[in-house]
Amino acid sequence: MFRIERITYFLTDRFNWIAAGAVVAMMCLTCADVILRIFRHPIPGTYEIVGLLGSVVIAFSIGYTSVEKGHIAVEFLVQKFPVRVQTFIDTFNDLISTCLFALITWQSIVYASDLKQSGEVSLTIQMPIYPFVYGISLGCGLLCLILLLNFVKSLKRIGEK
Repeated sequence: MFRIERITYFLTDRFNWIAAGAVVAMMCLTCADVILRIFRHPIPGTYEIVGLLGSVVIAFSIGYTSVEKGHIAVEFLVQKFPVRVQTFIDTFNDLISTCLFALITWQSIVYASDLKQSGEVSLTIQMPIYPFVYGISLGCGLLCLILLLNFVKSLKRIGEK
């Protein structure tokens, strides 16, 4: 279990660096496009590329955010419950979230396969879209693994109390 957890955390860190690189690429591309527009030579497809890179940023950073507990949580009600009830709620939440992101991962793979098979490309620069949807499924799959690890940890805490 510890080895899987360590590998998962290593992957989330690397995915987060990819997401950070995509943010930098978005910033550089947007700045270059704005500057070149002054000289009447905009970069074609900037809007599409920034949108596709946005999918990379979100999908590849979501796992790291979950590991760091960076998501917004409304706990003012849950904190009033006893610790055992809080642990049960965390366990249930981890289970439901794991199922949800497993479903999203699966459907993203199905959708990416359909896009690849149909040859769907972006409108302006004719870039294939399916690799980005596979990236979304990869990021959501990693998040699913993190949530599953959290679920197992929560079950252990329930067993201890």
